[in-house]
Amino acid sequence: MENYVIRIDIPEIEEYLALRKDCGLSPRGKEASKIGLSNSIYSVIIRQSKNQKLIGMGRIIGDGGTAYQIVDIAVHPSKQGNGLAKKIMELLMTHIHNEIDPQAYVNLIADCPADNLYKQFGFVETAPESLGMYLKR
Repeated sequence: MENYVIRIDIPEIEEYLALRKDCGLSPRGKEASKIGLSNSIYSVIIRQSKNQKLIGMGRIIGDGGTAYQIVDIAVHPSKQGNGLAKKIMELLMTHIHNEIDPQAYVNLIADCPADNLYKQFGFVETAPESLGMYLKR
């Protein structure tokens, strides 16, 4: 990790949107992203040491009491395979274990094969008891 700087911080809006695009995540609006990022409960970013370019991120969002969701786990495709997503998850999970009520509901939506990463941290599929759903617009 010597070529990277890891911080508990939110990304700038433009770089957040660019990293989402580079990683193939769904697009988000600029104004909505500004609001969403500022309302993060906890956020981890990873930058390259030499040029400070954002190359990784992950956030926790939620109501601050009973329900939380891990979102925006992304590592630039050129930097994948170096353990950066795992480091992001380790920091998010440390916050969850140390700061969030153990009875709170913590969830995420996993793209495959990233589900294998999340399983390492104790996440399990909800099916068949429940199914993750979203509003398709």
